[in-house]
Amino acid sequence: MEYSLFTKLAAEFFGTAILMIFGNGSVANVELKNTKGHHAGWLNIAMGYGFGVMFPVLMFGAVSGAHINPAMTIAQAVNGLFPWDEVLPYIIAQLLGAALGQFIVYLTYYPHYKDTDDPEAILATFCTTDADNKKLNYFLNEMFGTLVLVFGALCCLMDPWGEKDPAAAAIVVGFIVWGLVTSMGGPTGPGLNPARDLMPRLLHAILPIPSKGTSRWKEAWIPVVAPIVGAIIGCWLFVVFFG
Repeated sequence: MEYSLFTKLAAEFFGTAILMIFGNGSVANVELKNTKGHHAGWLNIAMGYGFGVMFPVLMFGAVSGAHINPAMTIAQAVNGLFPWDEVLPYIIAQLLGAALGQFIVYLTYYPHYKDTDDPEAILATFCTTDADNKKLNYFLNEMFGTLVLVFGALCCLMDPWGEKDPAAAAIVVGFIVWGLVTSMGGPTGPGLNPARDLMPRLLHAILPIPSKGTSRWKEAWIPVVAPIVGAIIGCWLFVVFFG
């Protein structure tokens, strides 16, 4: 069934919002003071992001493709798998969805933002940073992480077995994200998605959060550009070898 562009954009909007609620919601649960999950650990965050991708793909994969990531949309367009005239509307829907999802996280954890006096912990619930404060490492981690994510997701969703059983493919994509956060997430978070980093960082800058510190805009281009580069390469590898 072919859906209207409006319906596809609604799917991208709500799908990206759900990604943020599950993903950055899990970070807030771990990092902010006096939550039920305070210091629950990295696996809690990895699980949150894995489910945060799995559920939108299950819900909206048949509607819009469930890109929920501007890097995925751009990469598919560059490699001839997606129409260019839908790229900008998709990205706008994804950015707005990411903003909504992050704002919901802020609202639900509002008392804990007030209780938390560690600016790094607060920032972590919004966007990524490099643990070693090295911009090159930041770029490489986000690029290679997104490359693996996009290559793996396309292999699952577009190979014959995935097209035959899209629900199973969506579940595997969720596990890919879960595995990436546990394996390659140490240096940066990770983001792997320009919308997931840019819009929450913007909200971090404008929301009245005590003790929030700087939004680190000087490095904000990295989790936008690096995932796009990695996604284009990952999509190209899929097209060359399996497409």
